[in-house]
Amino acid sequence: MRSVATEVDSRRAWLTVAAAFLAGFVVFGITYSFGVFVEPMAAELHASRAATSALFSITGLTFYALGSLTGHLSDRLGPRIVVSTGAVLLGAGLVSTAYIEQMWGGYLTYGIGVGLGAACAYVPTLAIVGGWFTKRRNTALGIAATGTGCGMLIVPPLAASLIEHFGWRNADIILGVGCASLLMICAALTERPPLAPSPAGHSLYRVVRSRAFVMLYISWVLATAALFVPFVFLPAFALDQGASQVMASALISVLGGMSVVGRLGLGVLGNLVGTLRLFKIATFVMGVSYVMWLTATTAYGGLVVFAAVLGFGYGVRIALMPVVLIELFGMQNLGAVLGVFFTATGISAFLGPPLGGFIVDFTGSYRWVAAFAFAMGLLGFFAVLRLKADRVSTSHSV
Repeated sequence: MRSVATEVDSRRAWLTVAAAFLAGFVVFGITYSFGVFVEPMAAELHASRAATSALFSITGLTFYALGSLTGHLSDRLGPRIVVSTGAVLLGAGLVSTAYIEQMWGGYLTYGIGVGLGAACAYVPTLAIVGGWFTKRRNTALGIAATGTGCGMLIVPPLAASLIEHFGWRNADIILGVGCASLLMICAALTERPPLAPSPAGHSLYRVVRSRAFVMLYISWVLATAALFVPFVFLPAFALDQGASQVMASALISVLGGMSVVGRLGLGVLGNLVGTLRLFKIATFVMGVSYVMWLTATTAYGGLVVFAAVLGFGYGVRIALMPVVLIELFGMQNLGAVLGVFFTATGISAFLGPPLGGFIVDFTGSYRWVAAFAFAMGLLGFFAVLRLKADRVSTSHSV
């Protein structure tokens, strides 16, 4: 039997990184390509944009709310069985969505099915990476995290091309079969880590009630709710301005691609600016970027610039979050703290797209939904503005 020392930082460990990268690629590629399905689904099912965008919200809420549960099941049952279940659920959810006749059916097949499948596939594969490394843990986690951005770069235009050639129903079937197959490969590559995670301690309650955690949580909810608005409505806005289906979906790819650039440039920027200051700057950049969307004319290039700026800020911000939590609260209970913080994204997914859809339906214009994103983004920045880089005492609670 091999010792722990021969297993960590080994070739087997890097296969785990590959599994996490591929799971992030599939899950986030599918989740954030939903924007290209909004118009054709709403038209065929005679549904409002608010009702259609609710699919994205239910998916996001299910995904992010159940991540801590699927992580716990992975610890008890092993990651392979949980990820395999996720492959089946996500694939079946997409294929079943191709046969819905009313939007409420999609809330079950896509919202619950794809959301639960994503939680089973993504969280366990990412959670075990740290337990396979000691020397190169940060590098491994960074590479694994880039899978999400790469998925956002490649899957949306692929989905748009499938819709253009085969229709949205057949596109769902093709993507469902393909994604289930890729996630089964991920399951085959996953294995319990040789280094077991530390159990959560009793101070978690004090951490999540601290003023600093609450400020970060509120900021994340607001700024991420704003972020989900262009994920869902930017392709539809571009179509409304005369862009083709593929060009419209390419905006999400630009956003995802620039988020990868932001993550890769994190080390240099962090050393120059400082972790918490850079986090605030990234949140501010995201907030003000919506002005470019708000003032965009019919020129497609302006939307590309907006997607690039927003994507870069988004990439830096999301990659910095674990580091900021460590800087403020230390390493103790980091996994549990991240699990609780993860729910903020679920709330954002539940709030942002439906409110955006309601605004579009009520006003008949995408300009007001851009203004809504701008307001939410700036509020997210102001919520985190007064945080200090000194280690926060968990005795100061709200």
